[in-house]
Amino acid sequence: MADVVKKPIKITETILRDAHQSLIATRMTTEQMLPMVEKLDKVGYHSVECWGGATFDASLRFLKEDPWERLRKFRDGFKNTKLQMLFRGQNILGYRPYADDVVEYFVQKSIANGIDIIRIFDCLNDLRNLQTAVKAANKEKGHAQVALSYTLGDAYTLDYWVEMAKKVEDMGADSICIKDMAGLLLPYTATELVTALKEAVDIPIQLHTHYTSGVASMTYLKAVEAGVDVIDTAMSPFALGTSQPATEVMVETFKGTPYDTGFDQKLLAEIADYFRPIRDEALDSGLLNPKNLGVNIKTLLYQVPGGMLSNLTSQLKEQHAEDKFYDVLEEVPRVRKDLGEPPLVTPSSQIVGTQAVFNVIMGERYKMVTKETKDVLSGKYGVTVKPFDKEVQKKCIGDTEVITCRPADLIQPELDTLRGEMAQWSEQEEDVLSYALFPQVATDFFKYREAQQTKVDPKEADTKNGAYPV
Repeated sequence: MADVVKKPIKITETILRDAHQSLIATRMTTEQMLPMVEKLDKVGYHSVECWGGATFDASLRFLKEDPWERLRKFRDGFKNTKLQMLFRGQNILGYRPYADDVVEYFVQKSIANGIDIIRIFDCLNDLRNLQTAVKAANKEKGHAQVALSYTLGDAYTLDYWVEMAKKVEDMGADSICIKDMAGLLLPYTATELVTALKEAVDIPIQLHTHYTSGVASMTYLKAVEAGVDVIDTAMSPFALGTSQPATEVMVETFKGTPYDTGFDQKLLAEIADYFRPIRDEALDSGLLNPKNLGVNIKTLLYQVPGGMLSNLTSQLKEQHAEDKFYDVLEEVPRVRKDLGEPPLVTPSSQIVGTQAVFNVIMGERYKMVTKETKDVLSGKYGVTVKPFDKEVQKKCIGDTEVITCRPADLIQPELDTLRGEMAQWSEQEEDVLSYALFPQVATDFFKYREAQQTKVDPKEADTKNGAYPV
């Protein structure tokens, strides 16, 4: 019998980013995280995901923290572990496409402040929206990982994913991530997908999923057996539900196998003991909704991510139309098809979901059309995998000329203008980037920062813009 080749599975830890973003709306503070940095650094992770995604917005808006300062503190503490962030392609960490000069500068500053691996994705899987960020990461000697937003539908065949992976490798990506934001990737499908991708490209393959539909741990098991290089997990207090599978469980699963991580369970237990009271406090305060911890099988039935389901519920509640929940769920796939069958991930999930709500409540499809739906149908977000429904497009945008080029080609350089607008607040080079992404929120934060420095009582500071929420 041939010797079994030892291939320890590598792990990216999400406790400092996606785990608390998924379960407690990204509200963990830097102060809560820092005491565990030294221990996390000793585990032996492939990387720790600690920045990007919604952490930037939440730090400024809700926690009154400078996200750049958080990153620098992490970099000081993590001596042996690579730091990773999530980056929305041309949208950076915001909700609109930015000019190339802003994207390039953001990548440059992220790497200069301590990021090693940038995971870059686009909500439509339009590779043109990833090019600038990938090139910038290459130039700064960072690791550019391109994430393909995994979804289901007629267009998303095995051939589609293989062709995408080849293009991503040709683009200059250092690795590929299968980003399964809704927990739709089933175990045996994972075997097929990973096997096909490993045969098609030479760069490493990472798998990211969420536990929302209940299959994630089994999916990881089959993916690892099929040769995936890295998986994303979360320390148990902030695992499962809408987060990732638990780190300790996956470590124990592969113990004594060719995939053994060699991680110390005693060290992991100490880390878990530290985060457990933070989770308990979030449960007691209502910040952590117990509903987010269960299995939501509707995710598989309707292909709707967990976060999108809760958005739909709250939108219907506001309209006093909770009885229309299932009508809306059935409308979501129809709207998605009309809009070219995009993956449902920020911001396409919000766009499709909101339009589905309007279609049902108004009693006529596309009687009321959101600005964002019009923007998608006008090509402002990029190209979709399938064509738009022509009749729907005509009804929503009339004879508006549809953009066929890369949307960012139409955006003039922005950095100098932005620098001029926020010059009075600038204390560090990175401040212009905070302002670029969230002008009002960043300005409120800068006012707060100034008040803290001059020891002015915040109650006496300018609060007209809601800079000091109670």
